Amino acid sequence: MMATNHLHMSWLGFGAFYIITPGGMKILIDPWVGNNPLFPAEFKDTILDCDIILLTHGHRDHAEDAVDLAKQTGATVVAGWELAQLLLQRGVEKVMPINKGGTRALGEISVTAVYADHSGAFVENGNILYGGDAMGYVIRLENGFTLYHAGDTNVFGDMALISELYEPDAAVLPIGDVYTMGPREAAKAAELLQIKEVIPMHFGFDFLTGTPEKLVSYLKDKTVNVHHIKPGDTITTLGK
Repeated sequence: MMATNHLHMSWLGFGAFYIITPGGMKILIDPWVGNNPLFPAEFKDTILDCDIILLTHGHRDHAEDAVDLAKQTGATVVAGWELAQLLLQRGVEKVMPINKGGTRALGEISVTAVYADHSGAFVENGNILYGGDAMGYVIRLENGFTLYHAGDTNVFGDMALISELYEPDAAVLPIGDVYTMGPREAAKAAELLQIKEVIPMHFGFDFLTGTPEKLVSYLKDKTVNVHHIKPGDTITTLGK
């Protein structure tokens, strides 16, 4: 496994990201591929090189392709307990259940599940199944750089506790509105997190009207760096 010396983080639309860590581990977060209108086609084969899949909740735009991708890649899937049971029932072999406040070690990387203010049902054959609570993840990489992926969520006051306990260096925040918080709430989230690097997600499609520019306009701290990304873009400046 080749070390990259720093983080490579590619946005695949909605909440999906493909990450290559400083130690060369490949991580997929909420990989929505087949029906994702924003998925960049050039990543279709790339994402099959994957060691870890993190699922924040069971909605189709986050977990719909998880079973197939887990079987194709052989990756270890980290998910909330209830969602993990559903994956096991569907033949996924490497499943690592977790719940909020818990931490899992994956080699030199640690993943901590934290609260998210959202729902988490799993839909199969038209039936709504209980998929457990939605959650976010705090990911501490091999070099100590710490990334907070908030999952789908509204802003909540205990983001200040996430800042205090885990001291994330960068935060991935939804900004699209309607199903998650919009730019105004995301600006408050950045303030509570005391964060200087924000990677926006879950925007840029149809009625998801939030934009990075709107987020910037609401920020009180104008030194916060908001990454203006499009699906397929790769950020390589984090952790440098």
